Amino acid sequence: MQPFFIRLFLLNIVLPFRIFKQKIMALIKPVNGIHPQYGDNCFIAENATIVGDVIMGDDCSVWFNAVIRGDVNSIRMGNKVNIQDGAVIHCTYQKTKTFLGNNVSVGHNAIVHGCTVHDNVLIGMGAIVMDNCEIGSNTIIAAGAVVLENTKIESGCIYAGVPAKKVKDISPELINGEINRIANNYLMYAGWFKE
Repeated sequence: MQPFFIRLFLLNIVLPFRIFKQKIMALIKPVNGIHPQYGDNCFIAENATIVGDVIMGDDCSVWFNAVIRGDVNSIRMGNKVNIQDGAVIHCTYQKTKTFLGNNVSVGHNAIVHGCTVHDNVLIGMGAIVMDNCEIGSNTIIAAGAVVLENTKIESGCIYAGVPAKKVKDISPELINGEINRIANNYLMYAGWFKE
């Protein structure tokens, strides 16, 4: 009887603990021989996915369940970009690439697809930015907004709604209080996960 209890103990207590302590890595894989690249001081969550022609700068973070798919075209990300939980960054085969400038925050469950996002931009939770859009610097795309294909968003504005329309100009206080604050916070949060 004693060997049975020892075996039960090992199977139910010791082995799961050892598996739990095992280091799990994000899914980072090449597509057609092109490997994703990332700069210094980047955090990539264990269940994030980054594939193909993706190049990101320094101080970036890719959070839980986020997907960056550079399989059908290229994705370029500047420095201090955060791709929050569940967000998807993609592009369109032979048509649109995705470019994210510096100090860009892509909120939880947002979709950024085949477009250009300039520096100092906040894309809110659940927002959708479609192909061939251009988002100017110092801009906020509100949570849940849908920026339709080929839309050009001027710098220094807040856009909201479906389809997204200009709500107002952004004050310097809002740039520092929201856009910069969120990007800086995500850099800090990423530091909490470093071993």
